[in-house]
Amino acid sequence: MSAHFDALETRSPAEREAALMAALPAHIAHAQRHSAAYAQLLAGVDAAAVNSRDALARLPVVRKHELLERQQAARAAGGDPFGGFATIGWRRLLRSTGARRVFQSPGPIYEPEGATADYWRSGRAMAAAGFAAGDLVHNCFSYHLTPGAWIMEAGAHALGCTVVPGGVGNTEQQLAAIQDLQPEAYAGTPSFLRILVEKAEQTGIALSLRKALVSGEACPPSLRDWLGERGITAYQCYATADAGLIAYETPAREGLVLDEGVVLEIVRPGTGDPVAEGEVGEVVVTVLNPDYPLIRFGTGDLSAVLPGPCPTGRTNTRIKGWLGRADQTTKIKGMFVHPSQVAEVLRRHPEALKARLVVTGQMADDHMALQVETVQPLADDTATLVRALEDSVRDVTKLRGQVTLVAAGSLPNDGKVIEDARRYD
Repeated sequence: MSAHFDALETRSPAEREAALMAALPAHIAHAQRHSAAYAQLLAGVDAAAVNSRDALARLPVVRKHELLERQQAARAAGGDPFGGFATIGWRRLLRSTGARRVFQSPGPIYEPEGATADYWRSGRAMAAAGFAAGDLVHNCFSYHLTPGAWIMEAGAHALGCTVVPGGVGNTEQQLAAIQDLQPEAYAGTPSFLRILVEKAEQTGIALSLRKALVSGEACPPSLRDWLGERGITAYQCYATADAGLIAYETPAREGLVLDEGVVLEIVRPGTGDPVAEGEVGEVVVTVLNPDYPLIRFGTGDLSAVLPGPCPTGRTNTRIKGWLGRADQTTKIKGMFVHPSQVAEVLRRHPEALKARLVVTGQMADDHMALQVETVQPLADDTATLVRALEDSVRDVTKLRGQVTLVAAGSLPNDGKVIEDARRYD
C-alpha cells in the first residue's frame, strides 16, 4: 500500500468541502483583480458571494477553444500571450511575481509555470504510485516546449526523488541509461514504456524498473496486467497542461481520486449545468492556483463521479477516469450542430429533462432525430410537445429533425449529446 502524500488526503469530506468553499471567494477576487480575462468574464460578480457550489455553477465555463481564441486575439494585438488569464508573466507582463517557464501546447496555447514547488501538484499522484524519497525516476515525457516532463519532474522533486531527463524517443540510448543507472521508477506514456520493455526483452536487457506513473493516453487493464507480469506496477494520473493534476489512481484500482487543490464539477456537454452524481458529463475544474487561476475550466473530457471513498483511506471524490470527449460537434447537411444547441432546445421546454440527437443515414443523405426524456405526467398532450420541440430544433439548428419522446432514465449514461450513427462506407 502506498503512503499518503499528506494529511489533506484523509480529512473528512465535510472538512474538505468547507475548506474549498471558504477558499473560493478570495480566489475569485484575486482573479478579478490580477487577471484581465477574469476581470472581464466575471465583471459584476460579487466574489464574496461565491462560497457554494450553487453560486460557482452560475459563473461562465471557459473551454479550451475560448482560451485559445483569447490568446490568439491578444497576441495579434501585441498583448498578453496568455490571453489575460495568468496573473504572472515577464518584463512588461510582470505582476507580483515572474513566470519561471513558459510552455507551448498544441494550438498553440501558452501556459506559465510559477515559482511554487510542485507547481502542478503531481507529487500526490507519484506518492500514490509508490514513488518515494531516494528513488531514481526515468522521466520519458517530452522536455521540448510542452510541460509534460516538467509536471512529472516537479512532483518527483517534491518527494525527494532524483530524475533522469530521458525525454522521448532514442530507445537504445534510453535503455543504455536505464541499464547503467538502474532507476526503479518510470514516468511517461504507457505506450513508450511498453516499447522500452519489448526492446529490452529482444536484446536480453534486465530492466530495473519496478514502478511507473503513466499519463497522456489510456492505459487499458490489458496493458497494465502485461506490465505487471514483467514486474512493473503502473498507475495512471489525469493531468492537463493548463490545470495540472486533476485526479490519480491508487492501489485500490477503483477510479481516480481527485487532487486536493481542485474543485470538480461534472456538467452536461455544451452547458455549464452540473449533472446528477454518477451521470457522465464534461469535467469542469476550478484550480486554486493564484498564478493561473482557472475558474470553471472546461477540459473537454467526459467522466463521472463514483460513489463512496477510496478503500486506501483517501476521502476525496473519485471519478471513473477518461470516458471520451465532450465536444461532439457534428456537420449535418453542411451545417455544424453543437451540443450547446441541443441544450438550448431543452432550455425552451421545461418538460424536457435530457436529450440525445442521433444522426443516421449516409453523408449527403443524413437524417437527425432528437430523443427526449420528459417529466411525467406532461402538462400538454405528447403531440403538442413533439411539435413544439420540432419547431425549436428547426429554429435553433436551422435543420429539420424528428422528435421522439422516451421514458425518463432510458437514454444511455455515456455523456453523449450528439450521436453520429451514419454509415461512411
